[in-house]
Amino acid sequence: MLRVLISGGFSGPYEQLLPEFERTTGIKVTTGSGSSQGTGPQTIAAQLARGVPADVVILSREGLTGLIAAQRIAAGTDVDLARTPIGVAVRTGAPKPDVRSIEAFKQVLLKAGTVAVPSSTSGIFLMEEIFPRLGIADRVNVKATPRGTGAAAMVAAGEAEIALLPVSEILHAPGVELAGVIAEEIQLNQIFAAAVVTGSKEVEAARRLIAFLASERASATIKASGMEPVFLKN
Repeated sequence: MLRVLISGGFSGPYEQLLPEFERTTGIKVTTGSGSSQGTGPQTIAAQLARGVPADVVILSREGLTGLIAAQRIAAGTDVDLARTPIGVAVRTGAPKPDVRSIEAFKQVLLKAGTVAVPSSTSGIFLMEEIFPRLGIADRVNVKATPRGTGAAAMVAAGEAEIALLPVSEILHAPGVELAGVIAEEIQLNQIFAAAVVTGSKEVEAARRLIAFLASERASATIKASGMEPVFLKN
């Protein structure tokens, strides 16, 4: 049995590809979830630290860099899978604001009653770098949720006007639509990567799963999920 811990960004293609992997290899996989970065017990780092069993982790490259530094990752097993930009989610059927320019995006933020973001990699980037750079850090009503799914759910429920999170998570979430991606000058094109966890007893199966997710076979599913395959071989 192979055990995976995954964050939201790559969950869309992963969930579609996993049945084929299990069918063609005979390897059974159990999947848990957690956020790539942030604080609290739900992060992948916190779960590994308290002994939650895992053979493979799939998360943002920023989060994985932290796990490597903490010696949680088997050396040389990390592989970049795909990248995705930050997008703007609105409730299904709602008008889609223009967010293509920095100024248009800024006005959308200022006019929104509530802006939902995940408290993981993309939300950290927006709250600590972009909002201060735009001079609106204290003028935007931001609600950070533990996971991107929570930010999207707030919009779907009408509790926030917009959510800012990876495009791959917006396309994967019920009740919301992609309004657009933010300008390249303030963009974070997040790379999601996979790696084998230190101490795994299923290293061969773990490597097979990672290789499958980084294969040409997986590329069409990854692209359909709002991501660009990168498949950088380490």
